[in-house]
Amino acid sequence: MKGIVLAGGLGSRLYPLTHATNKHLLPIYDQPMIYYPIATLVNAGIDHIMVVTGGPHAGHFLRVLRDGKHLGVRHLEYTYQENEGGIAEALSLCEDFADGDDICVILGDNTTDADIRPAVESFTGGALLFLAKVPDPHRFGCPRFDPNDPTRILRIEEKPREPASNYAVTGLYIYDARVFDYIARLEPSDRGELEITDVNNFYLEDGLLRWVELEGFWTDAGTFESLHRANRYWAERRGWRAQPVEDTSSVVRKA
Repeated sequence: MKGIVLAGGLGSRLYPLTHATNKHLLPIYDQPMIYYPIATLVNAGIDHIMVVTGGPHAGHFLRVLRDGKHLGVRHLEYTYQENEGGIAEALSLCEDFADGDDICVILGDNTTDADIRPAVESFTGGALLFLAKVPDPHRFGCPRFDPNDPTRILRIEEKPREPASNYAVTGLYIYDARVFDYIARLEPSDRGELEITDVNNFYLEDGLLRWVELEGFWTDAGTFESLHRANRYWAERRGWRAQPVEDTSSVVRKA
């Protein structure tokens, strides 16, 4: 199985931070953000990886990731997404890299401590989605479950105003080679993008989609709130403890 990290886009929700560099190179505690999804893949035994990037800061990745050897990557490739065409369009750029193999896809702003190796090793085709309970499912693809069978997904809805469940489709997926055939059938959404949710619904309609719930911590880091949440979690996991902030408001400083 090969790994794909999708790290394109302008990161406009994090302006002005992303005026300086690509969102996925911003720090999560003591490491660049993109180290985390790469570690998720490498820890699952996936060490042939392609990074899809884009925007004005794409060249910054070369200085940070180099050939990937320092991160446990045996083979690292890059490709460039010209436009803001959506996750599915970004994934379509990886067809030659996949070369018929199964792929594990992760968004470059996702951080998790979940061990996905068992899911990777037991994958037998179709699509496997990783779900997580979140307080804000309206920000994500959200599954609508069968009321008579809560394990069965009826439909996945993209950023619904009224979410049908408190689960999010995390930015972590495993696909077989059919994914590129499904992408070829897509039409742009109202946002003008090729939606990965539509790809997942194609798999669902053909009876080829399964899901598991991620065990452990997971968050994206694409907003100021989620970026702070990710920083706080990984700092505390690595032993950092917040110190009381000294109140200096009444201190008169002499020149």
